[in-house]
Parts: sequence; structure tokens; C-alpha cells
Amino acid sequence: MSGIFSPVRRTTEVASSKYNDLYLIHNDIRIESKDNRENKLDYKKAGVDISAGKKAVDRIKKAVESTYSKDVLSGLGKFGGFFNLDLSVWKKPVLISSTDGVGTKIIVAKMAEKYDTIGIDLVNHCVNDIFVHNAKPLFFLDYIGTGSIDPEKMAHIISGMVFACNKHKMALIGGEMAEMPDVYHSDIDIVGTIVGCTEKDSVINGETIAENDVVIGLPSTGLHTNGYTLARKILFDKLQHKVDDYLPFTNQTIAETLLAPHKSYYEPLYTIINEQKIAVHGMAHITGGGIEGNLSRIIPDGLCAEIDCQRWETPYLFSYMQEQGAVQIREMYSAFNMGIGFVIVVPEVSADKIIDQTKGIIIGRITRAENGKVKLENL
Repeated sequence: MSGIFSPVRRTTEVASSKYNDLYLIHNDIRIESKDNRENKLDYKKAGVDISAGKKAVDRIKKAVESTYSKDVLSGLGKFGGFFNLDLSVWKKPVLISSTDGVGTKIIVAKMAEKYDTIGIDLVNHCVNDIFVHNAKPLFFLDYIGTGSIDPEKMAHIISGMVFACNKHKMALIGGEMAEMPDVYHSDIDIVGTIVGCTEKDSVINGETIAENDVVIGLPSTGLHTNGYTLARKILFDKLQHKVDDYLPFTNQTIAETLLAPHKSYYEPLYTIINEQKIAVHGMAHITGGGIEGNLSRIIPDGLCAEIDCQRWETPYLFSYMQEQGAVQIREMYSAFNMGIGFVIVVPEVSADKIIDQTKGIIIGRITRAENGKVKLENL
């Protein structure tokens, strides 16, 4: 027989020579040959390296724990994250939550081999989503799915999340790192879930928006996390740009331009609303669907936000993509934020104070209308 076996007593060979090279049977215990042990499948050979996942967790553990406050009651390793909602602080608490990802911006990160900003993008995007309702972020959970866990790459992604969570005084309380080669192949996907809180009487949902309210736009820092499928089609497929090419007439590369971190609008607005008590009737985070698609979500029936698109200067990146990609202007305003990342609807008396502290721009006004909740003018 070609196999090498450990010596055993009272061993009976299997009759068929087909199996003799694989094992001998000894009292119903199978003893494997050296040849078979080398060819035997395990989880790592199937594509999942549990030890790589553990190395990744070990690398990020201290950084993640830097986000913990006294209200975090469990560390990494539990089946769930424990968070104490301090009822001496919150009188009539309303928990507000959201889940989102960074879309195909992660493909640009992969092309540029730069992963430290997409964690920031994820946290800031989720913060904005709940802050439109005046929620203070409490804790964040992340999901990273990948075809192959690279501890260094994971550390870069998580470091961005840690940075943004610390900036918002929010705990990165837990998450999941899943290695699934048959699903993700060589790709990565990241998703975040955020939970925040506000007082029941302090919820902002657009119900108080009224005729003659002023619409204020806050500038974006680029595409943020939406429109990347169209942007990649224009810049990389049609124009054949590489990530290290410079965007024409700028001193930034395509990668630097597209990977500019998604801005958080939490400060100073949270202070303006909750400490200075300046009236705000509604807020909208401008993501997929653009200004029209997102602002319409908070405008009451019978009212319309008339937006003058000439009130702000559209960033060059958008103009370049529109011209070079031969994209219709309305499609641009549907796919991209076009330079406005967050919108605030306020009574006219609040406008000057908010503009002074946020550097926002008056981009429109609320009028009476029965057809359509947002009207884009002067495109």
C-alpha cells in the first residue's frame, strides 16, 4: 500500500483495494493515510480563513473600544452589544434608527487601493440619515462582507469608522466580519446600522413646514455616497480615466476627488436646534434621488419647495461629468446631489442665524401648490 499509517493492533484491512490506500479500519475508527490527510478539505481550503478574521479583530479591538462610553455595557465578543439608555437624561425617549451602505463607491476604493475613508463615509451617511429627525447618535454596528479577509485592509476600514464614531461621541458597539468567497469573490461590501435618540417633543419630521418657510442648502464635499455607478460609467468606461489621472483643470486625482469623505452635518446643527433652540421645521439628507427625491419626503401635502438651482455654484466635477458624459441635466439632478448635501427648512426668522453658523445658502422657499412637492427651477 502506498499510504503511511500509524501502527495499530488488531487492524483489519478493507477488502477493496480501492480503499486500501485511504484508510484502515480499527474497531470502527478510521485512521487516515498521509496522502489523504494532505488532500482533505477544511474550512480554510474551502476559502474561509477563521484565523485571518481573528487577526483582524485583534488589530481593531483597542481602536473600537476607544469609542465606548459609560453606557456601553459589553465589549467585543458577545453575541450582541449592550447599551444602557440613561433615563435620567432622556425623559420621553424616541429611538430612531437607520441602515445603509456606501454603494459602489467601494469599487473606487478598491481601484485606488485606499480604504481608510469609506468607513468615515458609512458612519457620516448614517448619522445624517437619523439626524434629519433630530436624533443624537448613540451607537453604531457595522457589517463587512468580503471574499477574503485581509487584516490590514479591515483595519483601514474600521479605523475610518472609529474616527467618525469618536467625532460624534458615538459607540462602535459591535458588528460582523463575514468571509464568503462564493458570494463576494474578491470584493468587499460594508453596511452600517445606527441607533439614535431624541425626545418625543423634539422630533423633526416636516409636519410643521409652512408656506413662506425658507429652504437652506448646505454644501456637499463631492458625490458623498450616491451616483457612483453613473460616475464610474462616465469617468472610467467612457473617458478611460485611471484613478491616478488628474481631474482636468484641477490639482486633484480622480481617486482623491471621488473618495472625498461624505460630510456629516450633525455639528453645529444639533447645537443650534437643541441648545440655542432656533426653530427648524424640516431637514433632508440629499442622497440617491437628489434634491427632488429626498426633499419631497418631508414636504406636507399642498405645499411645494421651489428650488432655484442658480443660487449655488455647481462643483466642477458634476459639470465635467454632465458635459463629457452627455447626461441630461434632470438626470444629473436625480443621480447626484449637485453640490448640496443637506437641506434645512426653517421659518424666515431663523434663516439668518442658521446661515451665519452653517455657511449655508438660501436655495428656495415653500409655496402653496397642489401638483408636486419640489420644483427645480433655472436648471
